[in-house]
Amino acid sequence: MISVQAWSDAQRLWDFQQMHHEPRPCSVAIGLGSHDLGVADVTVDLYQRGMFPLIVFTGATSRTTRARMPRGEAEHYRERALELGVPAPAILVEPNARNTGENINFSRELLAERGVDVSSVLLVSKPYEERRAYATARILWPEIEIVSASAPMTLSDYVDSIQDPHLVLDMLVGAQQRLLLYPEQGFMIRQEVPESVAEAYERLCASGFTSRLVPVR
Repeated sequence: MISVQAWSDAQRLWDFQQMHHEPRPCSVAIGLGSHDLGVADVTVDLYQRGMFPLIVFTGATSRTTRARMPRGEAEHYRERALELGVPAPAILVEPNARNTGENINFSRELLAERGVDVSSVLLVSKPYEERRAYATARILWPEIEIVSASAPMTLSDYVDSIQDPHLVLDMLVGAQQRLLLYPEQGFMIRQEVPESVAEAYERLCASGFTSRLVPVR
């Protein structure tokens, strides 16, 4: 049973993790691979609204997706987009990335190989990973404009869609930890974390929502 305090703390992290950008036309979209096909759905919706002419879906598999996406996250995203009416020439697949940094770097390399001129990217992720993805892209691709996007869902709706509340809270805590650790390692830009968010994170860690934390050396 998840306590009222834990839900309140999770909501604070959820709100902070989103960048609250207004989608606007960009050179290309990059859909970051994950267990969540909703990322593909959001990318398709933005494509159909004319926000970009080209999509890159990026991602191999992980412990979370190996069983449900055996052909790789990017390939399953591509299949979903084709089902929803996106023409095949508008989709590029980057099948090798296994973390957010590789998602950005490998997509950048693929676009350069294809001769695509990029001045801005609409970066589509899960709702609770917008800020992490944005911070990573800013340090790895600083010369372009990054616009963040995700499914416009409440935390409650997202938990209902995943059907595993504890996993969602674990992932929120993991995303927050990376925002605290990775700037020190040069993996993302540093961002100010409000004290209330830091305190919520610490309480969730103390309550055992730790399965997605990375080891601290």
